[in-house]
Amino acid sequence: NYAGDVMNFEMAAEMLPFESATVLTSDDCAVINSTYTTGRRGVAGTVIVEKCVGSLAETGADLQACKALGDKVNSRTASMGVALTSCTVPAAGRPTFDINDTELEMGVGIHGEPGRKRETMREADAIIKDVIAAIMDALKPAKNSEALLLINGFGATPLMELYLIYNTAAKLLNEHGIHITRSLVGNYTTALDMAGASVTLCLLDDEIKQHWDSAVHTPALRWGV
Repeated sequence: NYAGDVMNFEMAAEMLPFESATVLTSDDCAVINSTYTTGRRGVAGTVIVEKCVGSLAETGADLQACKALGDKVNSRTASMGVALTSCTVPAAGRPTFDINDTELEMGVGIHGEPGRKRETMREADAIIKDVIAAIMDALKPAKNSEALLLINGFGATPLMELYLIYNTAAKLLNEHGIHITRSLVGNYTTALDMAGASVTLCLLDDEIKQHWDSAVHTPALRWGV
C-alpha cells in the first residue's frame, strides 16, 4: 500500500487486455497514515501474501479466489520494524534521514519513511517487547492461536542478530499463548543498506498453512522440492 505503487499498478491493469484484481498489503501496524500512504503501509507481510497466493494460483484457482486468499492473509498479518541507521538511495547518494549512534527509529518504513517515534538506544529485548506489544494490539489474537513468525532483516543486520531477535520474539509470543508453528528468518523485504529488522506475525488457519507449506523453488524461498 504505497500511493505510487498503487497508481502505477492501476494504470498497468487498465492497459492490459485481461481481467485483474488487486490485493493491497497493509501489515505495518506502526503508523496508520504515512509519507507515501493513506492507511497502513505494506512491509514484510507481502512475502507471506505472495507465497500463499502464488501457491493457490498454481492449482488453477480463479482470480477472485486468489484475491480472497490474499486479502485474508493480509488481514491476519501485522508487522513492525526498527531501524538503527538510514538507507542510502543510490540516485540520491545520501541517507534518507539522519539518526545518530545512540538512537533508533521505531516503526520505520522500508523506504526510509519515519516511524512512530525516535528513541534512545536500548537493549534488544526491551525493543522487541515493545514491537510484540504493538503487533498483539493490532491483531488481538485469541489464546492458543497458531502463527507464523517472520524476522526480516533490512539489509545490513547480520543473520546471527536476526536469530537473536527471533529467540526473544518467540519467547514473548509464547508467554501470550501464541504457538509458533511456522517461522522464517532472513533478508526478504529489505531497505538497501539499512541496519535494522522487522517482526511479522501471521495468524494461521488450515488454508494458509496449506499454501505456505506447498513446494516452492525461487531465489528467496526453497522448500518441499
